[in-house]
Amino acid sequence: MKRFCLRTPFWVLATTLLVTCFLLGMKLADPPGQQMQTFANAFLETLSEEQIAQTTVAYESSERTDWHFIPMKTRKGLPLMEMNTAQRTAALRLLRSALSEAGYRKASQIMLLEDVLRQLEGPNSESRRNRQKYYVTLFGTPDSVEPWGLSFEGHHLSLNFSCRDGKLVDSSPQFFASNPATIMSDVEGPLGKGTRVLRREEDLAFELINSFDETQKSAAIIADDAPRDIRFGGLAQAKVGPPEGLRFGRLTKDQAKRLKQIVSVYTDAVPEQIAKARRDAINTSGWDNIYFAWAGATKPGIGHYYRIQGDEFLIEFVNTQPDSAGNPANHIHCVYRDLTGDFGLPNS
Repeated sequence: MKRFCLRTPFWVLATTLLVTCFLLGMKLADPPGQQMQTFANAFLETLSEEQIAQTTVAYESSERTDWHFIPMKTRKGLPLMEMNTAQRTAALRLLRSALSEAGYRKASQIMLLEDVLRQLEGPNSESRRNRQKYYVTLFGTPDSVEPWGLSFEGHHLSLNFSCRDGKLVDSSPQFFASNPATIMSDVEGPLGKGTRVLRREEDLAFELINSFDETQKSAAIIADDAPRDIRFGGLAQAKVGPPEGLRFGRLTKDQAKRLKQIVSVYTDAVPEQIAKARRDAINTSGWDNIYFAWAGATKPGIGHYYRIQGDEFLIEFVNTQPDSAGNPANHIHCVYRDLTGDFGLPNS
């Protein structure tokens, strides 16, 4: 019974999002920045004065660019676990307005993976593995003119949004992760054996690297061993060097299509208007300036890594760590960075 009660509220909250949007009178055609402002202010109205003080931080604060995805005892902001049902509903409604359907589904499943980890790791992990240990922080005052920001963060999830003049102007760093990458054990709950939260991020890349001929592989593979993690984790900006790997222009038509599919998995985690702006920036910069790099094994179960770098963006994916049951290379980290500047700030 206790386990049932722990699970039920999350799905009740998730399935009531459309109803609560209607009750608020939100126009679904409103731009993402306006939707976020509406739901951010609605969320604040549900909070006590003490909770508002915990949730809100000055926009200029260095905490706005202080992000990470590792387990922590506490983080900036107000956690879902310290909210009542109405407050959690409002918080998740705000998050939903900042993501696409696919992006919100990933975020929801990543939070639910904490239940899986708790089962795999045993009773001593309750305080560490909690699907409501995700923190909401608002930077500045949600406004149609002044800049403000949103952070939604916890273990294996860091989503950061910057708004100005009523528009969502930046939506990175965008970090998703999955442990286990594939659930290999029988577990209780909505995520069963065989679930792969970040399936497309991995499968499309394997399809691409294994379609290369030997000359292409020689250019694309930059190291025999995959790194342990993504680069620039927790840093406010990604300071990249010259791109490495195989240039887009050396791909066949089918390979070019596959690479574009991989990129779209990352760009399309946010609302369509923002995803289109990401895609347009890439198209304007030109696909010939984009490189695909690989390190490690070219089959599952052994550490592997890829990087896609253009003038405007950086994508990194790594699967080298074992899961909690000890299965090798079953623990994914992946990130989308804005190389013109994350957090709506110039990358100087």
